[in-house]
Amino acid sequence: MAKPQPKHAAQDDAPFDAETFGSQGRGLIETLTSYLSDVEKLPVLPYKDPAAMLAAWDAPIPLEGNGEAALQPFFERVIAESNHLHHPRYVGHQVSSPLPVAALCDLLSSFLNNGTAVYEMGQVSTVLERRLIEWYAALLGWDATKAGGVMTSGGSMGNLTALLAARQVQAEARGHNAWKEGMTHDSPRYAVMVCGQAHYCVARAAQIMGWGESGVIHVPADERYRLRADKLEETLAEAKAKGREVIAVVGSACSTANGAFDPLSEIAAFCKKHKLWFHIDAAHGGAAAMSEEYRHLLAGIEHADSVVWDAHKMMMVPALATLVAFRDKRHSYASFHQAASYLFTASAEEEWYNSGHRTIECTKNMMALKVYAPLMVYGQRFFGEYFARMSRLTAAFAAWLAEQQDFEIACAPQCNILCFRLKPAAVQNLEEINVLQRVVRAKILESGEFYLVQTVLDGVCWLRITVIHPGTSLEDLKQLAEAVRRHARESAYV
Repeated sequence: MAKPQPKHAAQDDAPFDAETFGSQGRGLIETLTSYLSDVEKLPVLPYKDPAAMLAAWDAPIPLEGNGEAALQPFFERVIAESNHLHHPRYVGHQVSSPLPVAALCDLLSSFLNNGTAVYEMGQVSTVLERRLIEWYAALLGWDATKAGGVMTSGGSMGNLTALLAARQVQAEARGHNAWKEGMTHDSPRYAVMVCGQAHYCVARAAQIMGWGESGVIHVPADERYRLRADKLEETLAEAKAKGREVIAVVGSACSTANGAFDPLSEIAAFCKKHKLWFHIDAAHGGAAAMSEEYRHLLAGIEHADSVVWDAHKMMMVPALATLVAFRDKRHSYASFHQAASYLFTASAEEEWYNSGHRTIECTKNMMALKVYAPLMVYGQRFFGEYFARMSRLTAAFAAWLAEQQDFEIACAPQCNILCFRLKPAAVQNLEEINVLQRVVRAKILESGEFYLVQTVLDGVCWLRITVIHPGTSLEDLKQLAEAVRRHARESAYV
């Protein structure tokens, strides 16, 4: 009997060689390990303007590969030229400094590539997703056996998914099948009520659904930029007078611009009275459900019909990982209605395990892994304390700023988002003060000292921070204030 010949990988198989992968993977992990140790020595953002960055990456895509030697320098360059969210002086957008264990789950998901829209392609992630929805539903105060939902790619997608369900459920109650019949000239002119401080994706969802700009009815905000519940009745009457049929109210928990939590209990009572759908965009603040200290911010969320929460904001997992939860699981099947015999063989309700029935994505990565694993390793109390610690630190910085004669805060922060501005005595004109904030922010970005953003509230430009890195200290934030002062003195405005 002939001896088996040694197997030599064909050229097409060479990229899948296990030893090659091990070498590549070890190289990247070692690089990231060093990066994690030394990230504080780097500029937070090594800023280049878009044209300069485009010009810097001008090498042509090779016709023939450059081989393994090209990989490590590529990794190192990408890291060096990126925004460093693991730096404690990153206080910018609501994007987590990811836990290494959660990032490893993304590697696992990418390597296995088990799409989750169809059960047979993603058995494990499908079941983990359902368990996460049940867990979060219970945190909200719902009956987890009656609740349901899905995970999807980001808060914008999540809010659209929830509002599509709201439209279908509310339309059917009015004798109109919006999904099958579409929005025609004879259809009711549906609308949603929301505070003007809500995330722009709510308006985008309404416009995607064909309601137009006037399909979003803004409820006035109070002095802390929260929806004024005492204006709900008046706003509803005005909408009806304009021929709009309001079917839902969206509460923010919290708003993106300044971290304001709407009065959810009062909105819930209003929705119950008028038989309206109550949706809560809790993309950022939904993590407060894990905190005994800050759970009160979500009082009333148990009455919502649907809730969206981004785990990639305040749970330190990589983007994207969004939960769309429905108090009545039957409503989770109302967002979409399509037949696809090459994927599904029965109704959506019968095939709960095929989440493609209920999401826009047909191919969806194993996003449940990076939420489930950190919970398994650290437990939910760890994340509840993290939310509380970041919020307490933000409150302490706000209190310190309030003691400074040359700083002003927009309002006392409710969580870890704060808007503040420099208001030197020498500058009195509002437009000049607004320009000063923009100039100072640009100078700080160029210096790489910190990364922060800006927002506009009622015509006033504010510097805006999200205290999201667990290593950020009060001293870091005071140094940010000093950097603002220093760059202001160097400008032509002070």
